[in-house]
This record gives sequence, C-alpha cells and structure tokens, in this order.
Amino acid sequence: MSEGMGDTREDLHALQERIMELEIKASYTEDLLEQLNMTIYRQQEQMDVLINELRELKRQTPDGGSGAPRNLRDELPPHY
Repeated sequence: MSEGMGDTREDLHALQERIMELEIKASYTEDLLEQLNMTIYRQQEQMDVLINELRELKRQTPDGGSGAPRNLRDELPPHY
C-alpha cells in the first residue's frame, strides 16, 4: 500500500512542476504580448506623424499635390 502512496506523491509533485512551468510560460507570454502592444502603439504614432507630414507636404506643393508628372530638366540647376 505504501507503493500506491509513493506514486500519488510523485504524481502530485509532477503536476506541481507542470503547473509551475505553465505559469512561467504564461508570464513570459504576457510580457511578450505587452511588448508587442507597445511596439504597435509606437508604430501607429509614427504612422500618424508621417501621415500628417505627408499632408503638409502636399499642401505646400504649388499644384496642391496633384501628383502631375514633372520634367526633371526643369529641376536642373542653371549651370547645367
């Protein structure tokens, strides 16, 4: 009968170890998820800034940013 008790204790110990491993993995997963969320948040902020800068550049172009093709010869410095 003591053999059965030993198995039960070993099983209980194995379950406790498994639970501990799962808790550690869950903790790492939560940390990773938080890091990914912060990365996405920062990237969204950067995209918002870039979108605003693009709008400002379009507003500043003489033709209103219509995207009409330009002749590169018109942009050559006078000494060419």
